Amino acid sequence: MKKLWLIFAQTTTIGLAVWFLLTLLRPGMLPKPAEVVTLRETIPEAVAATGGSGSYRDAVRHAMPAVVNIYTSKAVRTRRHPLLDDPLFRRFFGDRFDGPDNQRTSSLGSGVIVSERGYIVTNNHVVESADEIQVALADGRTAEAKVVGTDPESDLAVIKIELGNLPAITFGQVEKLNVGDVVLAIGNPFGVGQTVTMGIVSALGRTGFGINTFESFIQTDAAINPGNSGGALVDAQGNLVGINSAIYSRTGGSMGIGFAIPASIVKQVMEQIIREGSVTRGWVGIEAQDLTPELAASFKLDHPEGALIGGVVRGGPADKAGIKPGDVLISIDGKPIPDSAAMLNVIAGLTPGQLTETRVLRNGKQQSFKVKIGKRPRFETRILEEEE
Repeated sequence: MKKLWLIFAQTTTIGLAVWFLLTLLRPGMLPKPAEVVTLRETIPEAVAATGGSGSYRDAVRHAMPAVVNIYTSKAVRTRRHPLLDDPLFRRFFGDRFDGPDNQRTSSLGSGVIVSERGYIVTNNHVVESADEIQVALADGRTAEAKVVGTDPESDLAVIKIELGNLPAITFGQVEKLNVGDVVLAIGNPFGVGQTVTMGIVSALGRTGFGINTFESFIQTDAAINPGNSGGALVDAQGNLVGINSAIYSRTGGSMGIGFAIPASIVKQVMEQIIREGSVTRGWVGIEAQDLTPELAASFKLDHPEGALIGGVVRGGPADKAGIKPGDVLISIDGKPIPDSAAMLNVIAGLTPGQLTETRVLRNGKQQSFKVKIGKRPRFETRILEEEE
């Protein structure tokens, strides 16, 4: 018994010595204990209640049913080559080259249901000259649409479908929108189906692109591609803040610079079209340009603010009031005019027949005129410069 205890003690001593040496000299040869990893997981009930951290599912669920896909087609008359009617040509080749003189082209876009009565807002260029307009809803229903009215100067149009139980979008407050706010673009890019992209508001009040006559775009980096035109730009709560209208691109696809027409302008145009079938805007009959620093210096102005009147329509409201080319327009109806784009928007918002105080700079002095606002012509009016 004593001998066995001695053997056990010696074996234990040798084993401890070996373990000590391995620990000291070769620690990698020792077996490693199993590593325990603790994960932080959210409670499923909490995710369902909050919509998930960073998720905009509630905004999409709120807005997406009101966004529709629009398919249009129109007849295009083709020019028949005179050779096809030559008797000698037809003798050898017969009628194999005959075909219809008219062909049909199709295009696609998006739209937003703004009323349960079936009114849909989209871009004018989406439905322009279309013979047939087909609307596909998010719930799978389809319907033929008719044009209620269009406004090429703002690139907006209103169409209508005859269906019941329609989901209408909620309009947001554009005046509370700020650069950096999250926005979602919903539409039908390239015809792949309803798609949502996310970005932020990159800028507000963008003008001077020559896209529309009246411009005050919301710029966003949310991906907008062909087919998105007329679709919705919504805020993080799913409320409409704009109608996607155009992109800046060198390739035809999104490059992170998209433009949307603000919902405030959409509402004004839409209500006039539904009520009257067209849009009525104020007009004074002047042609203006922005003041450059050089022009401002030549007029002895401290700041290049205002619109330089380059031409006046003979017999127009401005001409009757006494405004002349060379005047610098600084305010209309008490609203300051920083540039020519702002001038257009301010005048357009005035009621025809309204007598409005207009202030200009002439020869370095302020002068005030009473201008009776006219109705903006539907077609471009030739501007005549004053003869010397």
